[in-house]
Amino acid sequence: MNRQTRKKPILLVALGGNALIRKGQEGTIEQQFKNLKVPIRQIARLSIDYKIIITHGNGPQVGNLMLQQDYCDAVPKLPLEILVAQTEGQIGYMIESTLDEELMEMGIDFRPLVSLITYVVVDKNDPAFNNPTKPIGPGLSKKEADRIEYPVLKTSKGYRRVVASPRPVTIIEKREIQKLIDMDFIVICCGGGGIPVIRKGRAFNGVDAVIDKDLASARLAEEVGADIFLIATDVKGVMLNFGCKNQELLRFMSLKETTRYIKEGHFPVGSMLPKVEAATQFVKTRNKKAVITSIKKIEEAVNGKAGTEFIL
Repeated sequence: MNRQTRKKPILLVALGGNALIRKGQEGTIEQQFKNLKVPIRQIARLSIDYKIIITHGNGPQVGNLMLQQDYCDAVPKLPLEILVAQTEGQIGYMIESTLDEELMEMGIDFRPLVSLITYVVVDKNDPAFNNPTKPIGPGLSKKEADRIEYPVLKTSKGYRRVVASPRPVTIIEKREIQKLIDMDFIVICCGGGGIPVIRKGRAFNGVDAVIDKDLASARLAEEVGADIFLIATDVKGVMLNFGCKNQELLRFMSLKETTRYIKEGHFPVGSMLPKVEAATQFVKTRNKKAVITSIKKIEEAVNGKAGTEFIL
């Protein structure tokens, strides 16, 4: 490992589900690969100056797998933890292959990449197990939502199925991830928030839940000592009065302002609230840069020219 590699700061980019499937799309594999090129091309360029960790959501994908199970009795149904693991592998492959293509187009013939199936410890007594709030799967109409037997939540994408979303305690593979980025690997991990597990003695047992990927990403960013934590989503940044005529983009937001705006109910539980909480958590712990921005503005946000930056 050379001196230049050691000095590179660590950038963790948490990609939202819209990095693969945009609103109104069917979500075909062709669409997902095409959509991925937008953020991945920027990340490839940033990898010249930064050590890179990529995390990603899986809400549409894991929800679709659950939906497929609901309509197929020919094979045994799989628990949610296994579906999360499946999407980690699926999306990790898609990100890795797209990134490899972009690096080759830049004239970089070899840059070590790895997709890592990741366990995340949660507390078995987390109250989230009794209050499902995490939206997964496609948006449904009110009529469609009334037909299903599961709890649903009204979101900007329609009515969506919700599952338990306990808070992440620690990332099991944090040491392995640290070693890999020290060797200048680009690491893809914590897909869909990681596989939720609880401790049972010295072992771990999977649980039926989906961890919020932004909160898991913030925890990982803390544990590996990231210098920049960036959440990429489908809006320009954090908005006040989102969806109203008087909506306002916040270019900077102090922790004091964040507390006030959360109390005033500006950030929906199933979408922007966990992103704001994750960014706030990282800034409090690391006193480093956290930013929420658009998928299209990742490079600009890293350079301080876009998105919502969180400050003490």
